[in-house]
Amino acid sequence: MWGKLPKHTIDVLRQLTRKTGVSIAEGDLRLLDGRWYVTHSGLLGIAHRRRCLGIRTAVERELSDPINNRWVCKAIVHRDPLSKGFVGYGDADPTNVSFSVRGSELRIAETRAVNRALRKAYGIGICSLEEVDAPQRAKEMWRELPNQQPAPHASSGSNNGQRLRDKLCFLIRQFRLDPTLVKAYAADFCGAPTLSSASRERIESFISHLEAAAKENRDGLVCKLNSYAQPQEVKS
Repeated sequence: MWGKLPKHTIDVLRQLTRKTGVSIAEGDLRLLDGRWYVTHSGLLGIAHRRRCLGIRTAVERELSDPINNRWVCKAIVHRDPLSKGFVGYGDADPTNVSFSVRGSELRIAETRAVNRALRKAYGIGICSLEEVDAPQRAKEMWRELPNQQPAPHASSGSNNGQRLRDKLCFLIRQFRLDPTLVKAYAADFCGAPTLSSASRERIESFISHLEAAAKENRDGLVCKLNSYAQPQEVKS
C-alpha cells in the first residue's frame, strides 16, 4: 500500500509523525483523496503530550439558530500559564453534517471549534477530518465511480464520468441525503458489489431514479436509505 502512494504524500506523513508524534495505527490520521487529515483524537493526543493547560468552549448565541439546528461555537486553547490563548470557531447545521449525526449539530460545532484552535496552537497545517463537511466527503466518496472510455458514437466526451459524480454530489447536497447510504443504495440498485464495477448505463439510471424519488417523496426516499444503514452493536 505504501509503495503506491506518491512521494509527496509519504513526505508529508513523515513530517507529521516526526513533528507531532501522531500515529496511523492509533487512528490519528486518515488519508482521503490523496490528502492527510488529522482526527479529533489525534489532536487531543498532541495536546496531551505537549501538556496543554486547558481548553475553554462557548456557544456563540448571536450567531447560532437553535430552531434550525445551526450552531456556532468558540474554543480557546491555552498551551501554558503564559499563553493568551489560540481561538478557533466551528459551525454545524443539517446541511454540513452527515445524516448519521443529525441532531448532534451542537457537539459537532464544538468539536470543529476545538480542532481549529488546537491546530493553531500547535502549528498543525493539515485540516482535521471533522472539519470536512458532508458534501465534501460525498465528493471524495464518489470519485470511485467508473471513468470508462465513451463509445465512439457518444457525444458526451471523456468528461462523462466526472459529470456523473457532479450530478450525484449535487443531488446529495440539494436534498440533504446521507452520502454513505446513497452509495450503498446505488450499488444495490446497480446490482454490483461496488460502484466501480457497475456500468455507466446503470449508474445513469440510478441518478434519474434518485432524482425522481427525491422530488416526489423525499421522506419515503430517506426511509429507503435508512434501510441500508449498518445496525449499531448494543453494548451491555
